[in-house]
Parts: sequence; structure tokens; C-alpha cells
Amino acid sequence: MSDNKKEFKDPSNLIAWIKYFLCFQVVLAFVAIGSNLMEYQLLTDFQNGVYFSQEMAVADAEANDMRQAVIAFSYLGVFVVSGILILKWIYRANQNARQFGAKDMAFSPGWSIGFYFIPIVSLWKPYQAMKEIWQASQNPSNWPVEKVSSILGIWWFFWIANSIVGQAVYRMSRRAEEISEIMNVNLVSQASEVISIPLALVTWLLIKKVSAAQLAMRDQTSEQPETDEVSDLEPAK
Repeated sequence: MSDNKKEFKDPSNLIAWIKYFLCFQVVLAFVAIGSNLMEYQLLTDFQNGVYFSQEMAVADAEANDMRQAVIAFSYLGVFVVSGILILKWIYRANQNARQFGAKDMAFSPGWSIGFYFIPIVSLWKPYQAMKEIWQASQNPSNWPVEKVSSILGIWWFFWIANSIVGQAVYRMSRRAEEISEIMNVNLVSQASEVISIPLALVTWLLIKKVSAAQLAMRDQTSEQPETDEVSDLEPAK
């Protein structure tokens, strides 16, 4: 049995879990958008003085806050778990590309995920690491000349956009006090949730394509005949 086949780690189970959690993410994003629309309407009613009863206004506000909190914590939990699974897949995909014979890769399995947590360089290094994984998975023997799919650029665009809008939501929410300011936070939050939907979809497509290439390479490697050393007892010809 070849060393590549022994050391290759099949990603099938891992990508199945990633698919489930990305689906949960998309569903929760739609739920969050609907909930934010309800909150925006509530804030509009407060601003326009629709409520004549303070008790009813307080009750509706508390119900809104409870609903928003449940959705936010649910979304955060799913996002964290899916993020951990995706980082694990990136680490494994980098390892597998090396097992197929890809030489001189600039990013180790550890740094291919480590750069996500380092400010500034996280704006481009993770993309470069993923680009390298894509190339090495398609053509491990000569990966630097392998062309890169437009999927990577689309994926990174939505990742950066989602990160920027998410930071904006966090900073705006810390300063928001007036109803108009909270309404602005609500609108930017909705933008973040909208962006997260295509981000989840294109992330899944990227993972699926890289994994398919590695599985195909695994199958191709396993089908190659193995050469055994000639026995010393075999008579010379």
C-alpha cells in the first residue's frame, strides 16, 4: 500500500457535518432577517408614537429583546461550530495535498488556519493559503502553474465584506442610544445577515470542489500498480 493512501485523511464525514451546519447558518440568517424586520417596525412605532400604553410598549420591547437574544445566541453557536469544522477541514486539506507530493508549499497546515486570527495579515494570508491548497489539490506535482477558479475570489470577497460589516455592527451597537441610532444598527445587521447567506453557499461550494479533487487524486493513486523490490532469491536473467 502506498504511503499517500495510508496517510490520506478522508474528509467525507467532516464535509457532511460542515454542510449541515452551513445549512443551519443559512436558515438562521433568514430567521434573523425576519426578526430584524419585526424589530425595525417596532422601533418605527416607538419613533412615531404609535403606543398609547407604556405597559404595552414595555411588554413588546421585552418580547422583542428576548426573541432577538435567542436568535443571536443560536446563530453565534452555529457560526462557532461551523467555523471550527471549516478550520479543521482547511488543516486536513493542506495535509492531504502534501501527502500527494506537493512540494515547497508556503503555508503549513497550522499557518493555513493561524493567519485567520492575526490582525491585518488576515486580510490576505488566508486567501493565499486557500489558493495554495486549491492548486496543490488539483495538480500536486506542479501546483504553482495551476490556474485558480473564480470561486476563490468570490468566496474571499464575501468573507471580507461580512467581516467589515460585522465590525461595523459591533461598533455602532456600542454607541447606539437614540431610537434612530438603533434603527441604523438594525439595518446594518440585516446587511450582514444577507451577506452571510451567499458566503455560506460559496464556502460550501469551495470545500466541495477541493475535497472532490483530493478524493479523485486518492482514487487515482490507489489504482496505480505498486512496484515491489525484486527478491534476492529470484534467478538472474
